[in-house]
Amino acid sequence: MKVILFGATGMIGQGVLNECLRDERVEEVLAVGRSSLGIENPGLRELVQPDPSDLSGIAGELAEFDACFFCLGVSSVGMKEADYRRITYDLTLKVGRVLAAANPEMTFIYVSGQGTDSSEKGRSMWARVKGKTENDLLALPFRAYMFRPGFVQPMDGVVSKTPLYRAAYAVTGPLIPLLKRLAPNAVNDNREIGRAMIAVAASGSDTRVLTPREINARARTQL
Repeated sequence: MKVILFGATGMIGQGVLNECLRDERVEEVLAVGRSSLGIENPGLRELVQPDPSDLSGIAGELAEFDACFFCLGVSSVGMKEADYRRITYDLTLKVGRVLAAANPEMTFIYVSGQGTDSSEKGRSMWARVKGKTENDLLALPFRAYMFRPGFVQPMDGVVSKTPLYRAAYAVTGPLIPLLKRLAPNAVNDNREIGRAMIAVAASGSDTRVLTPREINARARTQL
């Protein structure tokens, strides 16, 4: 399969990229972002530009891709709702609409988060915006799936770019093995998310919104 990947420099995106490059079924990854990954791999291409949602330069190729793994996102901490919405909703839907029009058979997997508010009416700003994003992606004419991971464990030396998250992982890191024993379906590592995405792109899923438990279950089918 041929995959478009957004957010490959992020903690989740790096894990997804690594799994794609390891999996023989993924023949090509096109990583779209604002900065180069600095990786050389025969299965990897990059589209580096200031606006990652502008796919006009590859418009003629879009129908050839089988899946889009959308891992691009920002923390809502300290952000006004309008600014958070512009990145989380506007950019994502712009990409989704272009891809759905180019290839209605494409699988589009969006990384949301546990606690996302599908009603779009709750008190949590990030959860409302994520809920609106999910709902509108699911209404587009392609095969859309929403991934709602729980606590995400970085693997393979991957480090979050967000200072707050780095500080949190420094404190909680030693406790992750205990958390995984006590609540195994509350934790997803970034490798598992990548494996689950490939599994869903290859064979679909019975549910359009996947919980941490379901993400882990699909990841295990890839081992």
